[in-house]
Amino acid sequence: TSQRRTAPAPAPVTLTPSQLEERAIIHPTAVPRPEVDAFRELRTRLLAAVEGSFVALVAPVSSGSGGSFVARNLATALAFDDTKSALLVDCDLRHPSQHVTMKIDTPTGLVEYLEDPEGDLSDVIYETGVQGLRLIPAGTSREIGAEYFSSARMRLLLDSIRSRHPNCYVFLDGPPVRGTPDARILADIADVVVLVAGYGRDTAPSIAQAAANFEPD
Repeated sequence: TSQRRTAPAPAPVTLTPSQLEERAIIHPTAVPRPEVDAFRELRTRLLAAVEGSFVALVAPVSSGSGGSFVARNLATALAFDDTKSALLVDCDLRHPSQHVTMKIDTPTGLVEYLEDPEGDLSDVIYETGVQGLRLIPAGTSREIGAEYFSSARMRLLLDSIRSRHPNCYVFLDGPPVRGTPDARILADIADVVVLVAGYGRDTAPSIAQAAANFEPD
């Protein structure tokens, strides 16, 4: 019988501050920065709201509201703590963006894992260049995400992360709440929902309507 051999994975390359800024990713600096402090505050509030590691859905009210930016940087802020790690999962299957913004060249991701019963989760988890932060990109875009997110395999993915990495916090970069049921379905497998409203874009009534899609708890 032949033995399957795999080469050791190369050590992840740590991004420089300028590379992080190109990717719109926050980073600690000697000089206080309002955006970094804002994400640290959000991180603190999430840690206080949910006991232990959690799955957080970050969902924008509407397209262009900045949900992916918030999801990416909330996960990064969590990874500032050396005792914790974060996994960012791009769940916007219609318009995936995290792999493009983070400059990760990948042909496979969440969709391929969910469609392949024999697929290995480790094959779709990518290093980002940010210490403690990894990414599952969306993979091949799909118009409908509901059946993927409600599948037993999606729950298996989250259960596998929890069991293998108990100190890993998962951030689901969700699609816009308005227009599809996908965000509401993702909320069923999350412990907490962060609703992102675009400044000057989403009105108070539209924010309230989006929030009504989720359980108050």
